[in-house]
Amino acid sequence: MGVRKLTDKGWMEAVVATHGLKRVGGWLLDFALPPRCPGCGEIVGQVDLFCGDCWGTLDFLGGGCAGCGLPLSPGEVEECRACEQGSGPLARTRAALAYGDVPRSIAMRLKYGRKVALARTMAGLMKRPLMDLDPASVLVPVPLHRWRLWGRGFNQSVLIAKAMGRPFEPDLLRRTVATPKLKGLNPSQRRKTVERAFALRPGAVIKGRSFILIDDVMTTGATAEACARVLRTAGAAKVELLAFARVLR
Repeated sequence: MGVRKLTDKGWMEAVVATHGLKRVGGWLLDFALPPRCPGCGEIVGQVDLFCGDCWGTLDFLGGGCAGCGLPLSPGEVEECRACEQGSGPLARTRAALAYGDVPRSIAMRLKYGRKVALARTMAGLMKRPLMDLDPASVLVPVPLHRWRLWGRGFNQSVLIAKAMGRPFEPDLLRRTVATPKLKGLNPSQRRKTVERAFALRPGAVIKGRSFILIDDVMTTGATAEACARVLRTAGAAKVELLAFARVLR
């Protein structure tokens, strides 16, 4: 039997039929797996939409210090007193949300629950504070040590950076030391633990370029500062930080 040659009308009918099957498949998928609130899992109207209760608890950050992004105290105008004295290796720091129950749930379910679609939700919320940072900079995810990467299967910061739709270099920085978890350590202990934990990819071109570090949660900033020092020592013109959520003290 020979191959049947489709006429223009036949091709059109085939396209319409295929499109119809896709729409039906989409309806069935929505019925079986309806969109859910990223914060609590309640069924919502569309993907990445928060329910009213979770949305009402989100504390969006903005309008703070031009350097570190923290809320200004009375008497401070553009920069906080700490940034006026010197900002360290990070030129600017921004975060989408203050760390709380909902941001914590999202970050934990991405990392440990393998809900990788949440990286897109996080990236969407981070695009507003990204506008405060250098538009010519390249995104650089904060790296994981290979042992942790093998155990988890992915680096959440890489997924977030990829979802932001900007040029990024996923392996520019490498975590060469398997440091212990930083939870429970004070700022000084955190800085000492990670101060020599990072290195550049062999052959990486850094001099004169600007970078934005991408991380899910910023606690004290020790990890980001250690990464920034590596880049600045290699000749980076500027290093900034963008996090999904930030612990406010």
